[in-house]
Amino acid sequence: MSLVTSSMDNALGLPEQFTSLLHAFMRQPSVVGNEHAFFRVLQRELEERGASVTWYEGLLVAQGSKPDQFYLSAHIDRHGLVCTGPNEFQYAAFVAGARSDLLGNSVSEQLMNKIVGRFQGEKVYAYEPWSGSYRGAGYIESASVCEFRNNLIFSLKGLEHLVAGTPVAFNDHLSVADDFVVGQLDNVLTAAVLVYLFELGFEGTAFFTAQEEAGKSWRYLLEWFRRFGGQTNQLIVVDTSPFDTNELAAEQDLVLRNKDANAKFNVELTQKLAQLCSDMGYKTLFKDEYVEQKNALKPADETPTSLGSTELGRIIAASSGLVDGTTLQIPSSGYHTMHESAPIKSVMAFIQLLTKMIVPK
Repeated sequence: MSLVTSSMDNALGLPEQFTSLLHAFMRQPSVVGNEHAFFRVLQRELEERGASVTWYEGLLVAQGSKPDQFYLSAHIDRHGLVCTGPNEFQYAAFVAGARSDLLGNSVSEQLMNKIVGRFQGEKVYAYEPWSGSYRGAGYIESASVCEFRNNLIFSLKGLEHLVAGTPVAFNDHLSVADDFVVGQLDNVLTAAVLVYLFELGFEGTAFFTAQEEAGKSWRYLLEWFRRFGGQTNQLIVVDTSPFDTNELAAEQDLVLRNKDANAKFNVELTQKLAQLCSDMGYKTLFKDEYVEQKNALKPADETPTSLGSTELGRIIAASSGLVDGTTLQIPSSGYHTMHESAPIKSVMAFIQLLTKMIVPK
């Protein structure tokens, strides 16, 4: 770990404390629907940095001395598999969501057929969902889309002994390629930043949500605001944002949104972020405008690209005005694979922007 961290720090300028966190987090399993073990790791790291930590169903809340100062949220679940029968494994996000929340407007659904061929040969390991205890390792022999169950079905070698309900994580690690950090970044990358902010003196509230990839995280977060929220519940949800290639991802530093497929975002807060990016010299792209421009150029008989169904959009749509906010995202490519890549300049811009906004001088 020290060699990776040292290389990134010395050559690329990312803070050593942050890269150490990111490297460690990526080695911890957090398969959709089986995030408890990762919550335990988060709790330890946050409390060591002075945060007050509370668990709720599907949600870990970390608060500083001024909890209403800012609200930030990152989901901590990552894609993986779950054993659903004797030597049978399915894509965990669709099992956890029972597909009841998948409305056809998510990028995940549209990409299912595209990514099915990306997993062959990937190393995986099983773990006990509460403690994270190791249950064995293997690799993916093949993957296919089952037309009857409408899910990705995987054939594994080496994990035939598992019983139904056991989560299986991808064997992941952090690496550097050219000017990109590489790994299963969604969404451990921004979650690590939020933990790092407490090290810098963040005094507000950070939410870490479960089952975002299954379309459920917004419910856990909205329930917290219904219990404890005040009159100004302005939330910034952080994540990665997919592009087709490294080159396209690197064309901007940070990604903003006016809306997603579910709701319009808070105009004032969105523009505040945009202005701050401009003041700091960062190039931004509004993802909804980018997608709409691409769709306008498509033939009439071609399926338009989804605007995406985000955690924030679902909360805004369901909260009847109780919660509002916007998103801040790091551009990436290789979405939902073990080789998702994010420009290092974007990671640094993301850290510096949030630090300027929320860490007291």
